[in-house]
Amino acid sequence: MHSLRGAAADAALQQQQRQQQRPARERARKSATYGLRDESDEDEREEGGRPTAAGREAIGSGRGSVASGSGRSGTQAPPPPQQHQKSDPDFVRRSTAADTTGDVGGGHGSGRHFRSRRVQFADGGNDKEDDDTVVPTSKRPKRKWELEEEEDERQENEEQRQERLKEEARLRDQAEKAEFEERLRAKDEAKTKKVADKEPRLSREDARREEIRKRYEAAEEDRDSLMPTLREVSRQEYLRKREEKKIQELEDELEDAKYLFAGVALTQRELDDLKYKEEVLRLAREKQRLMNQVAEDGYRMPDSFDEPARYTSRYDVAKLRYSEPEGAAARANPHAEQEAWEAEQIKKTHVTKVGAQDAGAAVPQYDYVFEDTMDFVKADMLAGNIEELFETAEQRRKKEAEARAAAAKSEREKIATGRSQLPVYPYREQLLKAVEEHQILIIVAETGAGKTTQVPQYLHEAGYSAAGKIGCTQPRRVAAMSVAARVAYEMGVKLGNEVGYSIRFEDCTSDKTILKYMTDGMLLREFLSEPDLASYSVMMIDEAHERTLHTDVLFGLVKDIARFRPDLKLLISSATLDAEKFSEYFDYAPIFKVPGRRYPVDIYFTKAPEADYIDAAVQAVMRIHVLEPEGDVLVFLTGQEEIEAMEELLRQRMRGKGTQLAEMIICPIYANLPSELQAKIFEPTPPGARKIVLATNIAETSLTIDGIKYVVDPGFSKQNSYNPRTGMESLVVTPVSKASANQRAGRAGRTSAGKCFRLYTAHSYENEMEDNTVPEIQRTNLGNVVLMLKSLGIHDLMNFDFMDPPPAETLLRALEQLYALGALNDKGELTKLGRRMAEFPLDPMLAKVLLASETYKVSQQIATICAMVSVGSSIFYRPKDKAVFADNAHRNFARGGVGDHMALLAVYDGWAESGFSTQWCYENYIQVRSMKRARDIRDQLAGLMERVEIEMVGDPTDIDAIKKTIASGFFYHTAQLRKDGSYRTIKHPMMVNLHPSSSLNPPRREGQPIIQALPRWVVYHELVLTSKAFMRTISEIQPQWLVEIAPHYYDRKELLDAEGTGKKVPKGAKARAAMDAME
Repeated sequence: MHSLRGAAADAALQQQQRQQQRPARERARKSATYGLRDESDEDEREEGGRPTAAGREAIGSGRGSVASGSGRSGTQAPPPPQQHQKSDPDFVRRSTAADTTGDVGGGHGSGRHFRSRRVQFADGGNDKEDDDTVVPTSKRPKRKWELEEEEDERQENEEQRQERLKEEARLRDQAEKAEFEERLRAKDEAKTKKVADKEPRLSREDARREEIRKRYEAAEEDRDSLMPTLREVSRQEYLRKREEKKIQELEDELEDAKYLFAGVALTQRELDDLKYKEEVLRLAREKQRLMNQVAEDGYRMPDSFDEPARYTSRYDVAKLRYSEPEGAAARANPHAEQEAWEAEQIKKTHVTKVGAQDAGAAVPQYDYVFEDTMDFVKADMLAGNIEELFETAEQRRKKEAEARAAAAKSEREKIATGRSQLPVYPYREQLLKAVEEHQILIIVAETGAGKTTQVPQYLHEAGYSAAGKIGCTQPRRVAAMSVAARVAYEMGVKLGNEVGYSIRFEDCTSDKTILKYMTDGMLLREFLSEPDLASYSVMMIDEAHERTLHTDVLFGLVKDIARFRPDLKLLISSATLDAEKFSEYFDYAPIFKVPGRRYPVDIYFTKAPEADYIDAAVQAVMRIHVLEPEGDVLVFLTGQEEIEAMEELLRQRMRGKGTQLAEMIICPIYANLPSELQAKIFEPTPPGARKIVLATNIAETSLTIDGIKYVVDPGFSKQNSYNPRTGMESLVVTPVSKASANQRAGRAGRTSAGKCFRLYTAHSYENEMEDNTVPEIQRTNLGNVVLMLKSLGIHDLMNFDFMDPPPAETLLRALEQLYALGALNDKGELTKLGRRMAEFPLDPMLAKVLLASETYKVSQQIATICAMVSVGSSIFYRPKDKAVFADNAHRNFARGGVGDHMALLAVYDGWAESGFSTQWCYENYIQVRSMKRARDIRDQLAGLMERVEIEMVGDPTDIDAIKKTIASGFFYHTAQLRKDGSYRTIKHPMMVNLHPSSSLNPPRREGQPIIQALPRWVVYHELVLTSKAFMRTISEIQPQWLVEIAPHYYDRKELLDAEGTGKKVPKGAKARAAMDAME
């Protein structure tokens, strides 16, 4: 980019110098034409190439006035033209400056040049010479100043032409962008139902009445259509009950007859009548028995007339249900894979081996002893606000009786009872009144108060959904999915119909959806197709205190829309008490506070800092499990790796303890965990056991888990960190803020008084932790956000209404990157390419790769690669006990050193060729869930590519075309091999290394040399900062491709110098050359 800026500065300097020199050249030209001496030009200027006085006289004499027969040599400077006209009747008029230009340069061909000049008489009369005088022009070379002037004019004309062509290209691109947007709008309108256009928008009261009217009409229609069926069912039910009643009456009549007529002689007719009634009763009972058995089993074996001893056993066999073979049952069960994994894990614990045959040799029994101990100090307590702490025994007994009564209720009654017990329920009417009176409302409530699940339902029940959808954003996709499922369960509807969710690459909504939960990023994308959110009547921004990147951008957008749409209700929900900042930002909107249900929590700090917080967390959990009363434990960790490591350590500690310790149920929760395993954290804990929940910071506010009484807080979390100077974005483990630490401690006081064990000192809490977490917008890459805002027509990003403005350097870096990718033009306007890039929910560089696939005719392969890259690093798994086999299987996909991108393509193609087989994934140590997600992402990307008019074609054999396409988007991320085996980035120099998981990283064995040469030039997807700066997802490229792909960004000479022309060849190249020679 600095080369572009340097070229622009040089062009501006040359233009300024030419403008300064133009007056002097103009005077010199006039002097040469008329033979006049300029007073300001008295001195000779031979140094600058300008003619002296003698030179001007010579020029004048050389072009002197030639009259017929005048014979003047022209060695003296002629007088001014006016004097010649008065004194010399044969004066020949000199040409003007414009004529002189064409005359002096008479060397365009061979031979003499003649000019036609008209003679004027001195008297100024009307008589003129009819015939023109033909005067030959002297043939001579051009002067230096004339050549410079011509060069200046030529350059000026060329610059004007280039500017004109550039402006024409810009206008043409903007016109094409407008046409493309119009086609997108037409597609969206064709797929969108025009409900708002057919019916005018109603007020809330009118909408409620209209909703009641529609429900009444629907009920009337249902009654009319169902009445015949209901009559028939009712008649059948009546006959069934009447039959039972008659049978019972007959049985009672026979019993009475036996009792009354005992010992009485009956007539034959009376005896026959009793016998007849007994037979009727027997047949009726037999019919009932058969009907009940058919309804229960569906099949009945005929009665056996064998010996009575075998009758019972044969009849029991007949009652057995049909069961499928083991293989068929496994195929029919969608959770068979997970159940098999769980059974294997249970088997490893050896807890199922019971009985004498499994008993080993008798050994002495010992109590569990801690190997290491930690000393905690109680330093603080979070005060509770529960009045029940002071209730009397009578009140406790009354509450227990109500709980037992609630347990006997139906499922719907239990749901209603549970909703009524949430802290937000008593404030329902006040909240609805506040929403009705104010357009923007700030809601402050503790986590678990019910604001996320109940407030949208309250608004729906009040009739707001009749005027449009009720939307609710969540900062995490796990929260959006789980909350939507819970609300659908409470409303008694199927998830995806009236209640749905929308996350990246997954849309679980329909035309019936009235309550929509979504990630904040998905709402940001909806602004592209619906900038005014016309389909929504209420929008709730939940978990606003987390201040994610997309949430901060949404603040500015919804604030502007609220001014444009007075009918839109806007709710900002936060779990912290620092709501004044939100209120001030939203024009001093009112704050509605809902007291949460919080019990007191005792907080313990360590006496000294812990060196390894993972091991310290394991010790703390074991201490709680052994010494503390019953209650579940919540442990906060930074990511999946730490969760899996701690889970393994806990299982090792519990292995072999048998009945010495209570059962420990370990439940992890993180984003990539399968949903059926995520749901286990909400299952009730069996009696006599303790549940250990290992969670990321998602459990701080987004999820509420009942039964948690103990919290273990190591004090760390992973945060996005972006360096605009190096362009490196990474997840860095950083200490949490005081606000986050208090949120974590509050999780222990949800259902009863609890304890929080902090694995850091009180001094660290008071002096080393920040008060609040730094907003993500101030520490992350803004490329995607800038592209989105530009697509929405927001061009003045520096003055955009951010709650906390991002650093100017980060914003400028994002603009520079988009300009280099071609998404912005010289004036900062969005190009057609940029508008097409904005349609993809991807990083701008990945979106550019998808669009570049159109040029190289490999769009099918690139869609697959982008889908696999979007899944992340969870494609391969490497069991510790089978690490060698897994490494060999993974290495087979990258055979030939094709690079990580081509290896991912080979993985997906192999899975597709196997018919998307699960067994194939097991054999190659590939995660099935990740592959299924990649398939869903690829399908969505294919639909988006069709939407932006990209033809799906492909050639899997053209590897160079695929790599060129990848380099078209990631030329920003280019690195070159150094002599020591590390790499150096090109534009923003820094030392980086190949990631250990990369297929281009040569396998190393102790005592053996590297068996594979390192590539000299690579492009990478991202930089990851751990112990070093590592490049991840890498492919080898040729340096000349960079000049072909991005000539505006890379200079050929610069790349040749970097390539090492005339320098010593790197070791990697030597190794590669040696291997080529051996082959």
